[in-house]
Amino acid sequence: MADVYAIFGTLLALGITFPGFLTAWWLLFPKQVAIAGTRVERTPWRCLGTGLLAAAALVFPALLLAAVPLPFSQLLAAGLLIFGLAVAALGAAGIAATMARRLSRRPDAAPARSLGTFVLAAVALELAVAFPFIGWFLVLPITVVMSLGSAIYGMTGRLPSSGGGAAEEPPETRLAASS
Repeated sequence: MADVYAIFGTLLALGITFPGFLTAWWLLFPKQVAIAGTRVERTPWRCLGTGLLAAAALVFPALLLAAVPLPFSQLLAAGLLIFGLAVAALGAAGIAATMARRLSRRPDAAPARSLGTFVLAAVALELAVAFPFIGWFLVLPITVVMSLGSAIYGMTGRLPSSGGGAAEEPPETRLAASS
């Protein structure tokens, strides 16, 4: 019975802290999160493909390291996977920022502060992932892979082009740079 309580407590703690974690990434790295969100909104399939390649580049070396019977190889494998998930969290913050932008554009939406809207979007993303079976086995893997791909674009600063010529800067980045 203690195992059930431990699992329930862990899941509850994760559920409470995930929106705060994404909010921290959003506040610490506004430009990268804005670029990642713009990428998810404009080029979702490219983010998914880039994320698949990046996930393969992270998982296969981690599996090889985990199989090696050296003292610190399992630690390096875990560190590689944790690094990949931390990068993917930057992209997940971008997805939540895109969802928040869409929430604030709804005609029936009350005027909300951007932080409150972002936290609401992060909770909505978390609830979508927590939905039994569909969320666990469909939404979660797609979100993690797409987050990883969009985070790579966010960290490199590569925006999608707006049709012809130079890429335009997302409005969130312009606001963050002007303040």
